[in-house]
Amino acid sequence: MAARSCRPKPRTVAEAASRLNRITKRADFLAAARGIRKVVGALTLELGPTPPQHCQAAALRVGFTASRKVGNAVARNRAKRRLRAAASAQLPLLGRPGHDYVLVARASVLTCEFLALQKDLAEALRLAHRKLDDRKTGSVIT
Repeated sequence: MAARSCRPKPRTVAEAASRLNRITKRADFLAAARGIRKVVGALTLELGPTPPQHCQAAALRVGFTASRKVGNAVARNRAKRRLRAAASAQLPLLGRPGHDYVLVARASVLTCEFLALQKDLAEALRLAHRKLDDRKTGSVIT
């Protein structure tokens, strides 16, 4: 029999994490790339609306990518693991349903502190959502 963790998971984060769906199709990555893009620290955040055929109530979709500029396959996989961990902590709390989020790793994602990575993601989400809100209201942002 496998041992189970004694620590209970926070209920709100666990429930919110179930809202995260993965983006797997190239067309969906390209659609998000046509939306809002924010570069903050060790990552680039791309944000776009979820296509109607993939919309689910109160669900977010997230995708991860790392180009060869980040490093070899081992480094790229490590970068995507770090992005997944940061996204699972931040997106359920700060993400908006009905949107696709693509996190693109930059080379510095491998060397930065994890707390700094989480702060970068939170800041990128804040900036992207502000730009999204400004687009909806019609005001101009610089």
